[in-house]
Amino acid sequence: MMDLIKDWRLHLLVLGVVLITEAIGTIRIEIGPGVIMLLPMLFAIVIGLLLFFTPLVKEKQSKHAEPIITLSVTLLIAKIGVTIGPGLTDLIAAGPALLLQEVGNFGTIFLALPIAVLLFNMKREAIGMTHSVGREPNLGLIYDKYGFESPEGKGVTTVYIFGTVFGAMFYGLIAGFLASFTPLHPLSLAMAAGVGSGSMMAAAVGSLVGLYPELEPQIVAFAGASNLLTYSTGLFVSMFIALPMTEKLYTIFKKWKGGEEKKNEKSA
Repeated sequence: MMDLIKDWRLHLLVLGVVLITEAIGTIRIEIGPGVIMLLPMLFAIVIGLLLFFTPLVKEKQSKHAEPIITLSVTLLIAKIGVTIGPGLTDLIAAGPALLLQEVGNFGTIFLALPIAVLLFNMKREAIGMTHSVGREPNLGLIYDKYGFESPEGKGVTTVYIFGTVFGAMFYGLIAGFLASFTPLHPLSLAMAAGVGSGSMMAAAVGSLVGLYPELEPQIVAFAGASNLLTYSTGLFVSMFIALPMTEKLYTIFKKWKGGEEKKNEKSA
């Protein structure tokens, strides 16, 4: 921890990125009747990614940055908890919807798994990649059951890294796009933003608040409650439902894929 505190290069780089992105501000791109919001967080991700490939950032700074992310997300979760309090009445009224939003997390299984196995002919890496959105609890689950060096472990690690780098950017863009071009209510999109990742949720909430500033307290409360619910229950859902279901579907798809390949070989 002392090495992190004394890493002046990292602190100066972070300060510089913050000043640059805040100076850029929020950019609104109007497309027809809708608006896509480009938030400072998106610019910070891009600038940070580019800095990684320059002499300014070395392996030392990269390792020291990891605990800072954890601390930042902790502060974010604390802020969300305080914000949820005044909106408890609305949250209780939307109780069934908040609980059912967990079902939406199965979309990675029913949408991504068939594409991975049937279209791209992926092996058991697909189980780790598609059983969930691949955040921290899911990493622990897969590593504990299959091992870090297993195909499943490599799959979930790949999704985690990809989501860490591009997830917030994607969520910020898609939230603004859906809010602008679809009839979905902003509070339903706020609930959908809670996937168990603080950075992804913050990016989506930022876009929604930019479009609906009058609903900021409700958007933050619904997104925060959804995110906390997913984070607290997501591990158990993955452990007892999602992962066994992914294993079963993977076996079915592989048998189907094998049968199709044998038919193609005979016809050839």
